[in-house]
Amino acid sequence: MKKRAIIGSAVVVVIIIAFIAGLVAFGPGNGKVEELEGVEVREYQGENLSSINDFRENSIKGPQQVDIENYRLEITGLAEKPAGYTYDEVIGDFDNYKKVVRLNCVEGWAVNILWEGVLVRDILQQAGPLPEARTVIFHAYDGYTTSFPIEYIMGNDILMAHKMNDVTIPPERGFPFELVAESKWGYKWVKWITKIELSDDVNYQGYWESRGYSDEADLDKGFFD
Repeated sequence: MKKRAIIGSAVVVVIIIAFIAGLVAFGPGNGKVEELEGVEVREYQGENLSSINDFRENSIKGPQQVDIENYRLEITGLAEKPAGYTYDEVIGDFDNYKKVVRLNCVEGWAVNILWEGVLVRDILQQAGPLPEARTVIFHAYDGYTTSFPIEYIMGNDILMAHKMNDVTIPPERGFPFELVAESKWGYKWVKWITKIELSDDVNYQGYWESRGYSDEADLDKGFFD
């Protein structure tokens, strides 16, 4: 009996020590939830989705590594209230939306992806485009640029996405933000967005546009001018 009592006491001591260690490590009543890495979804509302890995790397300087701690999205040019936002401010200060949009590349491949992000229109409305603003120019971390008539951005639900298939956009796909330029060829889907500029230059030509590609880039038309 004495031996059993000693063993029982030892077990109780071990349990108490473990409990105290748990309190030290996590603190009493600590309700903090650690966010784990998301899992890519491959179906949304009955629609099959492509994989993030189905994209082909064709950027002008290769995948970019953006320092998110020092990142700022700049809204510049012909605006009443030019602004700058951190990554968290973009996601948290504006409403977020989801939709499935197909990206079609001029190289002949396509992907069907669930995008999540904010409307570019909402960001620009906050900045207040001046009446003479006619063109919206997107600048990327690698120096890439492309542009759209302001009517395209303000008159459509154009997303600046931070997630794809329910996971954060990886660096090779455009983190922190990629433009979901629906109804346009893939070279209009600018990645690694750092600045959105409001301009009166209706003849502005971006990286590929200055090399002969169509500025309109409508899917129902050719992509060469």
